[in-house]
Amino acid sequence: MTAGHDRGAGRPPATQYRALLAAVLAAVLALSVGIYVGAAADDGTADRAARADGGHPRGEAAPASTGTWVGAWSASPAAAEPGTETTGLAGRSVRNVVHAGTGGTSARITLSNLYGRTPLTVTHASLALAGRTGTAAAAPGTMRELAFAGSHRVVVPAGGQVTSDPVRLTVPYGADVLVTTYSPTRSGPVTHHPRARQTSFLATGDRTEDTTGGPYTERTPYWRYLTALDVLSDEAEGTVVVLGDSITDGATSTENANRRWTDVLAARLRSAAEAGRDVPRYSVVNQGISGNRVLTGGRGRPADNPSGRDRFSRDVLDRTGVRAVIIDLGVNDILRHRALADPDAVLDGLRALVDRAHSRGLKVTGATLMPFGGHRGYSAAREAVRQRINAEIRAGRVFDAVADFDRTLRDPYDPRKLRADYDCGDHLHPSDKGYARMAGTVDLGGLRGAAPARL
Repeated sequence: MTAGHDRGAGRPPATQYRALLAAVLAAVLALSVGIYVGAAADDGTADRAARADGGHPRGEAAPASTGTWVGAWSASPAAAEPGTETTGLAGRSVRNVVHAGTGGTSARITLSNLYGRTPLTVTHASLALAGRTGTAAAAPGTMRELAFAGSHRVVVPAGGQVTSDPVRLTVPYGADVLVTTYSPTRSGPVTHHPRARQTSFLATGDRTEDTTGGPYTERTPYWRYLTALDVLSDEAEGTVVVLGDSITDGATSTENANRRWTDVLAARLRSAAEAGRDVPRYSVVNQGISGNRVLTGGRGRPADNPSGRDRFSRDVLDRTGVRAVIIDLGVNDILRHRALADPDAVLDGLRALVDRAHSRGLKVTGATLMPFGGHRGYSAAREAVRQRINAEIRAGRVFDAVADFDRTLRDPYDPRKLRADYDCGDHLHPSDKGYARMAGTVDLGGLRGAAPARL
């Protein structure tokens, strides 16, 4: 062994040094990238949401999780609430009660100031499960404080809307959910949905996180500001959006009983899926507005009771997780027309809605118009318009699939009228039994699939 070899014994040659150095540098670079990506993926919500009194996330902010965001409940902003033009509901807590049409492990809400002429400042908002039916009390342990981009306070611009950060809360199917907001400042008019068929509550002062329900002494038949409750669900993989008028809105159905036909449809879909039937696992949200028409909206800017044509993007295409659409509109275009409605104009309006749904790849089920013989607005000429519209719908020249509500609910001895036990008594709106029969008419399997390809 030479002396030179003795001095180099145990040391790697130069090429091995370079390889070792390159490996170390690569490891450092990979670690740095990992740290950077992790930091970039955290939008700071957890830090912003930390409480000063213990570092717990504000409202138990929902972490990343599995599931699909779907609509559990929704209501269309329908009008400016009369009498709220100057002060709104300043200094009052608004506790909306809504019914979850599917379950989930996290939840978020959307607030609307569509009809407000000034910004709506909400300084406190919460979400909880209802403790008892018909009261404003919260179930123990379910109260969650809501944040918006990590902050308690949110300003909803006039004409705009905001969606909250998700909170971790198990929302069971069929649960009543309390969504409460408080604004200390004047902001009007209030955006609301009348004829909710659900009792909600008002209290004086900031009672947002009250769980007893005691301060909520005023009962109200409206939903205010709130337009959507979404859940992160492993029960549903998409949302069916139903666009309609008072019949979809559930007019005359039993209050606080969730017997609108859309409620029954949601229950049918869930039961069929649990029984292993080959049906889509969809939730159902109700975008009915009483008095709504395909072609014509109400007065004001924005219009009270906007037409189906004007609200289609907001109330249908922009709904969370929309996978299928059902349209039940047209009877008010007949009944509320000053002269005689043009059936071709109504049909063209319906086809335009279908085209817009198809542009998003959505399949559309459409309903035939139910009879209204005996109603104060009935006439033979209006009946002829209804029959013309229904003939086109049944012929498959309007929608992708048909729910034939007319054939299902009409009196077999006088097809111009609703069958007596399906009639609430006004000869236009169904009874609870009639609403259930409507839901039973919809082909559940037919809700699956995309819009047909254009030839």
